[in-house]
Amino acid sequence: MAIDHIRYDLLAQDALRGLVRKVLADAAKSGLPGEHHFSISFRTDAEGVKMSPRLREQFPHEMTIILQYQFWDLKVTDTGFEVGLSFGGVPEKLGIPFAAIKSFFDPSVQFGLQFETIEAEAAPAADQPTATAEATPVEITPAPAAPKKAEAEAEADKPSGEVVRLDRFRKK
Repeated sequence: MAIDHIRYDLLAQDALRGLVRKVLADAAKSGLPGEHHFSISFRTDAEGVKMSPRLREQFPHEMTIILQYQFWDLKVTDTGFEVGLSFGGVPEKLGIPFAAIKSFFDPSVQFGLQFETIEAEAAPAADQPTATAEATPVEITPAPAAPKKAEAEAEADKPSGEVVRLDRFRKK
């Protein structure tokens, strides 16, 4: 197997984290449009995550937040975002680097991404194959094999929530 010196896995994840950055920046500037809202899971033990000791004790490894109705002070930078949320009636400020995000999902349109941890610093040796990790977009579904016109229109109206991994399409 050829060695991936370009590191497409890292480039793809970075590009998809850029999509999350853009969506959050738009929400910070203009609010959430229509019925859109976000479910964001992140690693609480990742470098750069800022949260209270109380929350860190409750969620030592992973946490999911919902940005829908009751959040405030959403600020987005090139490397992460900050947001105010209430947990059990106690207001908290979270700082989350984009690199800590494990998943991003907008249930209103059934769109989501899953991210896997990649150790970019641990470069593979030249004689060892590169391990791959990927960001996984949701809503990638193969086209049906020549359906009838009425069936095709009905299928186009159905939302699909299947998660498809990018490595499923790679040659092994």
